[in-house]
Formats: sequence, structure tokens, C-alpha cells
Amino acid sequence: MRAGLNLVMFSESAAGMPSSSRFASLVLALLLVLPAAASAQTIYSYTDENGVTHFTDRKPDTDIEVRVQRATPEPRTLLTVRRTGPDEAPVWWFQNRTQGPLAVRVDLADAFNVVSEPALPGVFVLEPGSERELVTIGAFDPRRSWRYQLKTETVPGRPGARHNPEQPYRLPLPPEGEFLIGQAFGGEFSHNEPANYHAVDISMPIGTPVHAARAGVVMDKARWFSSSGTRRDYHGHRANYVRILHDDGSMAVYAHLDYNGVSVRPGQQVRRGQVIGRSGNTGFSTGPHLHFVVQVNRDMQLVSVPFEFQGPNGEAFIPRAGRRVSAVD
Repeated sequence: MRAGLNLVMFSESAAGMPSSSRFASLVLALLLVLPAAASAQTIYSYTDENGVTHFTDRKPDTDIEVRVQRATPEPRTLLTVRRTGPDEAPVWWFQNRTQGPLAVRVDLADAFNVVSEPALPGVFVLEPGSERELVTIGAFDPRRSWRYQLKTETVPGRPGARHNPEQPYRLPLPPEGEFLIGQAFGGEFSHNEPANYHAVDISMPIGTPVHAARAGVVMDKARWFSSSGTRRDYHGHRANYVRILHDDGSMAVYAHLDYNGVSVRPGQQVRRGQVIGRSGNTGFSTGPHLHFVVQVNRDMQLVSVPFEFQGPNGEAFIPRAGRRVSAVD
């Protein structure tokens, strides 16, 4: 998952009064497209004996033929922004839509005759589910026109978190069966950027139970995507996943899960070994597998960190491509 860098223009008239404040506030909220949980779901429809067609988001308990339609989701934002206050001193509020800490960098671009409180750029940390008033903008000289762009970057996690697990990670697999590590650290196909360099892809059939590798709190999820492909620009943000926040501030991501294949909710505490979903083949993917990675927020960059799995005899091992692995409880 990547940070989102977004711009919105906020222009002031020559008299110093806002010419597009409401429009700018709306556009900013819509343009903050850091992927998170997708807004969509399965729709069921059936026609009863009276010829009336019914639509519902719950599977009907009926012997009548039921049609199933999968809605086409779009990535949801981790952050929403709204504007309040008088026209001469607009106030920007930022809301964290996840159940973990969210770092937000706010800056001004193309600023003319503008002053802000606090001074920008600045980095702020929003607590889980919180909304805060972060920035007030105004004209340095109220007799003159003024303008600015509000530039916002968001990264999950608390800056400065350090990965410090107490034991090797449990393989995120069911206790029965062996599975092949198809791609490991530095894999040439897709593990070539900081956020995913230290990631592991484990091949497994669609629908295989996925278990938590470490205890933590569910930070966010996506579950309504149903397709896959190799267009990174499009499919890269359209994988179902669960992000779990650990007690040291690091975060594990379990990605490419099945359609509606997430069985936990944001804010839920999960234990090591607990089933959190089902594997799938969604997003930027060439075949069914689980993508597992541990990440931290380092200076407003999402960075993956090396980790070890627990082996069958309790020993720790670094994952390698081509190795067959089994989970140990």
C-alpha cells in the first residue's frame, strides 16, 4: 500500500474573499485516493410469485431462483477532509478513517499572500478514527487577493515505529498442508519497491484459510474486489487485504484475498493464529496466492522490513523462494 500525494487548488478573489471554497473542500475530499477498504458489496435479487423483484444485500432464504450481482468497487480513502470557518479564515479538518494511527503531511503550494496556523509544512498524527482541526488559512494582507494549493500526503502508521517482534512470525497458513513460497524478499516480478521489497508470496488455492501471523488490531481492510490483472497502475490498488497493527507500531498486510474473503473488522483485536480471511486472486496478481509483508512508517514513507517465520521445530528461518512451508501452532 502506498502513500497518496494529492493537490487541490483553493483560489481567492481580488477582494480577498473566497471564490471557490466549497468546491475546493469537496474536490480535496474526493482526490485523497490512498487505497483502503472498497465501498461495494454483493447484491441479491429475485422475483416473487407476484412478479415483484426484490433487491437485498443479504442472501435470501428462498427456493426461488436468486440472481447474484457483484458490485464494482473503487478504492476508498484512508483520510477525509472538510472545510469550516469564515471565508476569510477557512479551517481544514482531517479525519482518520482507519483504526490505527495515520500520519498526515500538509503543505502549501503556489501560495500567494497566504499565512497558515500552524506554519506549514507540518506532519500530524491522527489517532484511530479521530478527526482534528489541523490548519487555518488566511490572507497575510487582507486588502489583497490570495490563493493557495493545499498539498496532503498520508501514510499509515506512526512515524518512528520500530519493528521489534518478540518471536518469529507464524506462517499465515492453515495447520494442514504444505505451500510453496513463489516469491520472497527482492522478488523481481513485484517486490522491487520499498513498501514491498521484504514481502513473501505464498501460492495457495483460492479459499484457503489465512491465519494471523502475529497478534494485533485490525487497522483497515478491503473485501469487495473480484478481479485481477497485470496492470500495476490499475490493479495495484484493487486487491482485497487486511492490515493488522502490532504493539510495536509495525503493520502486517495480508493481500490478494478472495472476494468477500475478509472475516475480521477494523478495530478488532486478533490473536496469533486466528483465521482472518480466505486467500484469493485479486488486484495486481498473476495467480492465486497470499502476499504477506510487514511495514513501518519511516519519515513519511511506507517501508517493508525483513522478518523471520517459525519453522516446524521452533527454529526461525528467513523465507526463500522455492521453499515449501507448513504452519506450526
